Amino acid sequence: MSNCRYVPLDHRALVAVSGDDRVAFLQGLVSADVAKAGSARAVYGALLTPQGKFLYDFFLGSQGDRLLIETEAEGRADFIQRLSRFRLRSKVALAAEDGLRPYALWGAEPAAQEGLVFADPRLLEAGWRAWLAAAPKGADPADFAEWDRHRIACGLPDGRRDMVAERTILLEAGFDELGGVDWDKGCFMGQEITARSKYRGQVRRRLMPVAIDGAPPEAGAPLFFGEEEAGEMRSHAGQDGLAMIRLDSFAKIAEAGGLLTAGAAKLTPRKPDWANFG
Repeated sequence: MSNCRYVPLDHRALVAVSGDDRVAFLQGLVSADVAKAGSARAVYGALLTPQGKFLYDFFLGSQGDRLLIETEAEGRADFIQRLSRFRLRSKVALAAEDGLRPYALWGAEPAAQEGLVFADPRLLEAGWRAWLAAAPKGADPADFAEWDRHRIACGLPDGRRDMVAERTILLEAGFDELGGVDWDKGCFMGQEITARSKYRGQVRRRLMPVAIDGAPPEAGAPLFFGEEEAGEMRSHAGQDGLAMIRLDSFAKIAEAGGLLTAGAAKLTPRKPDWANFG
């Protein structure tokens, strides 16, 4: 039995971007430095509104004369449409790519595959991402919930399960520490407000893991610290979840102890090891 585990990510899908202007076209639109993506190295980033609010997160790599983007399966058509609005006279084409399927792998390093495999660019402990035509070789299948618990333990967001479209700002979800914003590449859509939130210290909430005692709250359910509304539940896998928590409430918990509540459920928040707050 292999120590490498894998799950197909059916809620994620791929987009192919081809044409001579593919790098320059995307570079001015997304938070990642597109020029750093390769066949063995992906970058993590997001597409934002002009007001700096989250729309879609993605992984981006390169395969021959095209770029591949992994994003939300349910929103893939909208993602393509939004990018296409800015194509103008650029020599670029965008299309759904269904010949390859996204997988997550973790545990031991995966064997060589016929496809693209790269370390998760956000965090070493997260494992690997793979875009393959068939299930990974030399790895054992796992339940999605097993991977979800691993992801949540790492404190990593999973698209719109954890970030609210047109509301969340990237730094609330750890994109700065996780390499999802390249501050040196130049302007991108929503860059001004993203930079302002960093340099003026305007981040008031953070996404963080929570241990849940009781029935897990639904995504979007308000969380309370005493009588004070302290945050909002996001995704969960069993008794482990992620929640968007007010930093002032978290500071009170860290200083004086206590728990968050949502109905009868009690939640204990934890700051991820990689995070730079508090």
